[in-house]
Amino acid sequence: MVMMRFQLTLAGVMMAGGAFADAPKPVVPFFNQHCFECHDDAVAKANLDLTALAFDPEDPENFKQWQRIFERVQDGEMPPAEEPQPAKDEARVFLGALRTPLLEVDARDVAEHGRVHSRRLTRRQYEYTVQDLLGIDIPLMNLLPEDPMAHGFETVASAQQLSHFQLASYLEAADQALDEAFTRALEGDAKWSKFVTAKDTLFNRGGNYRGPDLRNGESISWPITLQFFGRMSATTVPASGWYRITLKSVRAIHPGKDGAVWGTLRSGECESNAPMLYPVGLVEATAKPRDLVFEAWIQEGHRLELKPNHGAYRKAPTGAKGGNVSFKGRDLEAEGFSGIAHRGIQMERIYPVADRAAVAQNLFGVGTLKEAKAQPKVALRKMVKRFAERAFRRPVSEEQAAPYVELGLQSLAAGDALSKALRASYRAILCSPRFLSLVEAPGPLDDYAVASRLSYALWLTLPDEELLGLAREGRLRDPETLGGQVERMLKDGRAERFIASYTDQWLKLSQIDFTTPDPRQFRTFDAVLQESMVWETRRYFQELLEQNLSVTTVVDSEFVFLNGRLAEHYNISAKLKPGAGLQKVALPPDDMRGGLMTQGAVLKVTADGTHTSPVVRGVFINERILGQKIHPPPPGIPAIEPDTRGAVSIRDQLDKHRNNESCAACHRTIDPPGFALESFDPVGLQRSRYGTTGKGAKVDPSGVTPDGVKFVGLRDWQRIYVKRGEELARGFVGHFLTYATGATPRFSDEPVIAKMTEDCKKEAWGVRSLIKACLTSSVFLKK
Repeated sequence: MVMMRFQLTLAGVMMAGGAFADAPKPVVPFFNQHCFECHDDAVAKANLDLTALAFDPEDPENFKQWQRIFERVQDGEMPPAEEPQPAKDEARVFLGALRTPLLEVDARDVAEHGRVHSRRLTRRQYEYTVQDLLGIDIPLMNLLPEDPMAHGFETVASAQQLSHFQLASYLEAADQALDEAFTRALEGDAKWSKFVTAKDTLFNRGGNYRGPDLRNGESISWPITLQFFGRMSATTVPASGWYRITLKSVRAIHPGKDGAVWGTLRSGECESNAPMLYPVGLVEATAKPRDLVFEAWIQEGHRLELKPNHGAYRKAPTGAKGGNVSFKGRDLEAEGFSGIAHRGIQMERIYPVADRAAVAQNLFGVGTLKEAKAQPKVALRKMVKRFAERAFRRPVSEEQAAPYVELGLQSLAAGDALSKALRASYRAILCSPRFLSLVEAPGPLDDYAVASRLSYALWLTLPDEELLGLAREGRLRDPETLGGQVERMLKDGRAERFIASYTDQWLKLSQIDFTTPDPRQFRTFDAVLQESMVWETRRYFQELLEQNLSVTTVVDSEFVFLNGRLAEHYNISAKLKPGAGLQKVALPPDDMRGGLMTQGAVLKVTADGTHTSPVVRGVFINERILGQKIHPPPPGIPAIEPDTRGAVSIRDQLDKHRNNESCAACHRTIDPPGFALESFDPVGLQRSRYGTTGKGAKVDPSGVTPDGVKFVGLRDWQRIYVKRGEELARGFVGHFLTYATGATPRFSDEPVIAKMTEDCKKEAWGVRSLIKACLTSSVFLKK
């Protein structure tokens, strides 16, 4: 009787020439057999009534609904696991019939409108672009509003906006950048250097003394927890700028088992009314004295603060009252406290991007401004057109340059100097949509657009002369030439920008500061450890890229990168060279620390600082690593709050949650990797029980993958997925294309992506091979 009702319902729809009149023929019997029981006008689970769903994929919203149906059937999510499943041939016929019209409609839309909306530079790309264009080094990113994230990336065009507030911010950033460039070009680079002796570090410019100790010609900082302890007034800088800081003859006092005393070097006003401190670098002091060199942007009037920073160090008393520190009559070294000693600090103002001559050439071209004064109008036209071509990253006609030239000519007519007139023209160029956006027309990209898209993907800045030269010659779209440029760019030092930017977004490393681990639970967590975790993940990804390692090493590997602080935290016994920073370490067989998923940075950004959630981590692994789309929960479904006592496991709570039929289907996909990672706490330490006492509910990291494979813990889960290279490759390709093109893969991109992953199989889906395949694909080379 039930089946008869559905057949009658369908018959009524079809006789009325209704919803399925235009649907491919295999759709109707498939729905009738597997879908209508839960999704007709009488039931409509998840608010989906298939009997009312027209087949009109030319309509964007209708297309999305049919694409969603296609994907859920293709991924085996529907029909639900507890329902009778379609035979393979039946599903193949249904998907084939639906795929063809969807592909045709989507391909036509891409050809007409492009797959990417108009896309502007992110604020990170803007900063690098302006710095490289002018040769300056001042920070600009914080002058601009934060970029919204979509699909995990700030480069996605559909989420970008260009408001009046943003335009005002661009004007302010352009003004500051041009002020810096013209000042340096016309007046020269400010020079400043200073050597601060060990005795000088004791100088106090007023207020409570919170400086270092002085013994035997060494300035010594101890693990004293008083705010701003270790500040050194003699290191105050006279102007905002980049500085090279050299700590002379740094040595460790009572180093730990790793042979080092760890600390932080920071800058700031170091006063209670201005408490912000800015990182300069991590200090790894060793028993053998050595110089340590750092380069950092330091604001005018800020000074340095140096102190040991390790949560496990025994804390030294202040030796005084009222917010002061005193070392009179005390010998903290004899008392066994760890410390960082040095014999002075060399400070020097530097210009890391370009010197004065290069800045002047960027502004005025070959020759001097003085030579141009004989014919200022001619010189202005020439200089403005040249600057516009560099800024817009493509040839500029006289007509296109005319508005910017006119601004300069008006300034000259008003009696302004040529430099001021140029500045007016350049300001308008830096606020032009041609500069702020990537200019791309629907269809195949021209060579200049390819040069820009490639440069912003791998360097986050404008193309260099080699890329532009190939674009002028019309050779950049040649597959062999383009592949060679990808290899060249990945070997260039500017590729470090890509590594930082991509991991910040793909793995959410930019959120490392969003939560602070509860100091009562995680007493040994500290700033050195957190920064080391970020370094570990970036260095690991760099290794995958440089060595073209298989994408399966995202899930598991036989090596890690550790420094002494990380090795101690992870409880990994490794022979590390003190003071050598991150070092590649082989893992023992069956150690589950391999891969990205078990690195401290990833485990921290997927926790709230106090508790973990299999749902949060499960969504992260599915979306970021496996490339699975996880849809938002249905309306009215409450979040699961962890038991703060640790008496009831999150797994027990989820078991009740999954009894809700609306939740069960998604949680079959979400929960398994989340359960596997429950073996790690919010700061990446392995655990077997919940709670702070170690006596809470027992952790159960077992589960069943969505396709029914059982695992008893993370190591089993890793063994399962390390064999699924194609799945991991498709996930990685999807994310990289989203990052590099500014749009998620379209339905019509799927055949190209499938071929890419198949072609890269012979190289074990190497990460560099996958990136190269993406950057030379038709998906990347069209709007």
